[in-house]
Amino acid sequence: MSDTKKKGSSVERVLQIVEVLASSQRPMSVSDLAETLEVPIPSMYRLLDQLQNLGFVYLDLHGKVACGKRTYKLAMNLWQNSHFKTERLVILQQLSSQIGETVGIAIMQDLDVVYVDRVLSEWPLQIYLPVGTHVPIWASASGKLLLAQLSNDKCERIIDKMSIHALTTNTQTDKKRLTQSITETRDTGVGIDNEEFIPGMVACAVLIPNGENEAFATVFTHGPTVRKTLNELLEYVPIMRKAADELSGIFSRDYE
Repeated sequence: MSDTKKKGSSVERVLQIVEVLASSQRPMSVSDLAETLEVPIPSMYRLLDQLQNLGFVYLDLHGKVACGKRTYKLAMNLWQNSHFKTERLVILQQLSSQIGETVGIAIMQDLDVVYVDRVLSEWPLQIYLPVGTHVPIWASASGKLLLAQLSNDKCERIIDKMSIHALTTNTQTDKKRLTQSITETRDTGVGIDNEEFIPGMVACAVLIPNGENEAFATVFTHGPTVRKTLNELLEYVPIMRKAADELSGIFSRDYE
């Protein structure tokens, strides 16, 4: 009986570690994790060693702990298999119908933006960027908008260390100008991509509210310039924000 209880406690602690790391805005030290979960430091090291071997956590260069690739994969699988997915797609389909272009939801992963939901427009001319596509954070509407949620200092440090190269003639490769562009994005609350990622494609994005916590996802739309200019696309920002509010309600229920 005591062995069963002990195993159950270990499983609970492992899940709590992943949960705490997933909700943390930055990697955590082993001592902070141990204190947060009231676990002895030697026991915490043993649990983290198991999680690291399985790929659920990793240690950064400073010896701090963060979620590993396997945790991200688990989160993405849960997202795609969630029984709320149908509700998300209904909202996105309605938005796509109103705008007449492809729409979707994007999140930030490392220095990329990942498309996690997407509804195509009904036009025969499509820009093929399926669910799971990774887009450079510095050359996308959603990426720049999510960068804008960071403090000025943190944003500048990240941009300063990024390796930026031109994808189109409009890609902003000057880091000072890119930083200024993100500052403007922070003021407007709207991310834009004026043919910076793909020639002939424009895009814009708005944040999905996350209560008092830092926003982690955006609603985006993009389309070819032969159908809409960037300014024409920006006219749909109000209905995009309405859709983002509706999606925020679904996300809140996901965590209850």
